[in-house]
Amino acid sequence: MEEVAKMNRAFYERYQKLDDGEEFWRLMMAPLRQSIRINTLKAPLEYVKARLEERYELEPIPWVKEGFFINTREFGDMIEYTLGLVFPQEASSMIPPVVLDPKPGELVLDMAAAPGAKTTQIAQYMKNEGCIIANDLKKWRANVLIANLNRFGVLNARVTVKDGTYFSRFENTFDRILLDAPCSSVGMIRKSFKFLTDWSMKKVIRYSNIQKKLIVAAYKALKPGGVLVYSTCTIDPLENEEVVDYLLSKTDAKLEKINLPLKSTPPVLEFEGKKYSEEVKKCLRIHPQDNNTEAFFIAKIRKP
Repeated sequence: MEEVAKMNRAFYERYQKLDDGEEFWRLMMAPLRQSIRINTLKAPLEYVKARLEERYELEPIPWVKEGFFINTREFGDMIEYTLGLVFPQEASSMIPPVVLDPKPGELVLDMAAAPGAKTTQIAQYMKNEGCIIANDLKKWRANVLIANLNRFGVLNARVTVKDGTYFSRFENTFDRILLDAPCSSVGMIRKSFKFLTDWSMKKVIRYSNIQKKLIVAAYKALKPGGVLVYSTCTIDPLENEEVVDYLLSKTDAKLEKINLPLKSTPPVLEFEGKKYSEEVKKCLRIHPQDNNTEAFFIAKIRKP
């Protein structure tokens, strides 16, 4: 904990109010376990898994049948990675597409898609049937997205470069929408300490304002009966529970409980004097020590 305080005292003082456990801080600073997702668009799951097990130790990720923890970081040496058979992807970041549960033939919007791990996972579940609008705000990130879609054999995606709020004009259009929102990335500190040293309260507030605009735009674009999944890789209530609470207060959105075989931390109902709807209890808040992964937050929203 002292190490965290030395690197960014404001960060430490804010989040010790949220979770002051020794395990929270120990896992926040520990290196991430490496994990992969097998791409069934190119080859059967069991075939690729058997190939990998000849050289690596695989441990199934309980909440994603195509996901495995793996004992290597050298993906550049892995022929299956070069061929687009496996995607190195953090285990908790595989959860939003699982919760979204897209079906073949549907129209899906991935509002902040780059670099494309979740987009390729969505295409995998759609069996390349239907259409994904894979959007990103920045052209250079969209180029990375396009490269990954090509390498992983995605045939049903169209890439756009727009501010996500642009899609609010397509009212009641999409069957399902993933908004994996830009955030302060506290969960990614395990990948790089730059997310800790660069963290500031100013950034949290800026992201929270952006996220509120994006979630309202996404909800407008969603068909009645459709599903919107909102997710971030951070733990700040301003970017998570407050954003979902904002949507609930402005629209007729309904939250649905997420049932997956994993551990989680209860969502925040009150923080620094702000109180949120009891409905946010249905969201999934994951701290690093829950499953030894990145921190994550996921909400499943349905339009009546």
